[in-house]
Amino acid sequence: MNLNNKYFHIGILLISVIFLFVGNRIASAGPQTRVESDESIFYTGVVTRIVDRIEEDNFGFINTNIVFEARITDRSRRGEEIIATQLQSNFFVVEDRGVEVGDRVLLVYEDFVGEYFFADFSRINAALILGGIFLVLVILFGRAKGMNAIVSLALTCLAVFLVFIPAILAGRNIYMTTIIVCLFSIVSTLLIVIGPNKKSFSAMLGCFGGVMLAGILMLIMDGALNLTGVIDQESQVLLMLPTENPINLRAIIFAGVILGAVGAIMDVAMTISSSLWEVQEVGGLSNFRSIVKSGINIGRDILGTMLNTLILAYIGSSLSLILVIVVHTTSYAELFNMELIIVELVRALIGAFGMFLTIPLTAVICGYLYTSGESKNMSDSPVLRGSKRLRGSE
Repeated sequence: MNLNNKYFHIGILLISVIFLFVGNRIASAGPQTRVESDESIFYTGVVTRIVDRIEEDNFGFINTNIVFEARITDRSRRGEEIIATQLQSNFFVVEDRGVEVGDRVLLVYEDFVGEYFFADFSRINAALILGGIFLVLVILFGRAKGMNAIVSLALTCLAVFLVFIPAILAGRNIYMTTIIVCLFSIVSTLLIVIGPNKKSFSAMLGCFGGVMLAGILMLIMDGALNLTGVIDQESQVLLMLPTENPINLRAIIFAGVILGAVGAIMDVAMTISSSLWEVQEVGGLSNFRSIVKSGINIGRDILGTMLNTLILAYIGSSLSLILVIVVHTTSYAELFNMELIIVELVRALIGAFGMFLTIPLTAVICGYLYTSGESKNMSDSPVLRGSKRLRGSE
């Protein structure tokens, strides 16, 4: 990385931090929707000793109370030894296994009874270890670009949790916030990972076009399909939140569709832009028409796999619910008119339409930018010059 690129990356990071800070202040201004409880306080801990197991027969169901000693690992109360209870019953189809010495657990202190209870097993440490291994591999394989990819991913996640979610909870315009966060993610990711060059600008403009088309199509389908936004239990919970500004569930569907599609659209645009750049650099392409034609051909090749990626990602995220619906539905007409199924189908189709536009748009932009200000022809390419030298030496 030369000095100019270094200063550019620092500048982009500073602008991104300013965006996150100002965006969070604007999004968080005003009342935020929160459901708070003063009766339950959660702590993490490690089981140090099993004190007792008490079994009771409750109308034919066996209830087991496992009393154990745990050491709290939270910073505020690190090292304190407490007695907690895990409640088990064969009334439930699936239940947590009994705690054992050495288990990391999540404990809840119920203020109204003054006791600690087992809430769940602490799983975050294993996930953090896996994430740490992933980050190390990305840096080892990608080196500087790998580090830049991690930084851009962090900025995108921060934009979602510091700007997007607070804006929704504060009753802001979800449609506008979604577009702003997506554009921020596209710009910051491409400029940080690729840098300020024709490749990144071509991919960026292609992404903008694809995302805008996806947004317009989603607004059209929202009205055409008469969506309500109530597609699962989570959406019903959102309806019951104590808030002065009820959350627009149809806008939540819009946001989910666009956020889910922007990653695939960015991937397609960057693949085409980078491929055409590499071929043009070695002299394989030298005019607008050949670059556009090659870009569309590349897009056709990657379109099939990207469509599979979209469909399988959406099916995988709702697989359990889809299985339950299929098992309890006897009519295909009813199944394929259910809002949940329709929304998942529309998610994939909207993302596909976004990619359809991104492919030719990125190819055209690459053709213009890669050939602008240049008067090269095929005879000037390094490949052909090398072949001529070989023929001359024969």
